Amino acid sequence: MAFFRALSRRAPVASSLSGPASTSFLGSSRGFHASRSLLVEPGDPIPDLEVLHEGSPGNKVNLAREFAQANGVIVGVPAAFSGACSQKHVPSYIQHPRLRDAGSVFVVSVNDAFVMKAWGDQLDPTHESGIRFLADPSGAFTQALNLGFDGSAIFGGMRGKRYALVVEDGKVKSVHVEPDNTGTNVSMADKVLA
Repeated sequence: MAFFRALSRRAPVASSLSGPASTSFLGSSRGFHASRSLLVEPGDPIPDLEVLHEGSPGNKVNLAREFAQANGVIVGVPAAFSGACSQKHVPSYIQHPRLRDAGSVFVVSVNDAFVMKAWGDQLDPTHESGIRFLADPSGAFTQALNLGFDGSAIFGGMRGKRYALVVEDGKVKSVHVEPDNTGTNVSMADKVLA
């Protein structure tokens, strides 16, 4: 019990370093360090990477370049064709009355380009929504945002958390990440496009 009281008081913990930087505090949301934050934050630039695929592995998409010319939303999903992704999350964007006002909308998942194309064709057969479905086959884009999680038990490997990022002028304006990685609450279109 004393251990838990110490945690709630942010008890100092010694590390292998010496000097003033050798103490960190358990329970603090952001310790003193020079490394990147745990998750993408408002104001962060969109990663400038040539790792996303649209329709086929040869068709690369760089979202930093896409958002240099347009504002919009990146919708991250744990898995194409999964129940919550197919029945709730992505349809909440496809069917939202303010979708046209959102700008460019991209759905990104740690999947291959063929799976993402087939999934997009199933969810939006006429492509009338304008939503683009992008594969992140290696997870590099997802990892650059620090939005990956170990989904081995369910999905067979690293996956992206369920999230939505509103992007303006090439930078993240707002971040909507599901606290449990896969839920459908804070990243749904009614919360993001409101």
